[in-house]
Amino acid sequence: MAQKEIELILSRQFADSLDTPIFITDTVGNLLFYNRPSEKILGLKYEDTGPMPVDEWSTVFQPRDEKGNELPPGELPLVKSLKEKMPAQANFWIEGLDGSRRFLSVTSFPIIGQGHRFLGAIAIFWENVTE
Repeated sequence: MAQKEIELILSRQFADSLDTPIFITDTVGNLLFYNRPSEKILGLKYEDTGPMPVDEWSTVFQPRDEKGNELPPGELPLVKSLKEKMPAQANFWIEGLDGSRRFLSVTSFPIIGQGHRFLGAIAIFWENVTE
């Protein structure tokens, strides 16, 4: 297995030390890690899912807009940050792997390492409690 870039290692350590849900991918969108607070929202421990390709994680949680329409992967903030190398934000519904529906706010940004190297992207998200 290839050694990960130091910025990705530090990103994972940073995410692991926070109580804010965080999702980390590589440059092609492969899920590298999500932290414990994410597990509560996504409905499964990272140890049980492990790394996932973008085609899997972008659809497995069944993202839907506020009207209930399916969101294509390209509309998800993390996918936008990967493609455009720019921050992105959106609010949408997911169905966790535990069957629970949750309304999320997601903000994502690219990981740009030293020497302007594009290394992946990070999504920070939280559950919005609706009335």
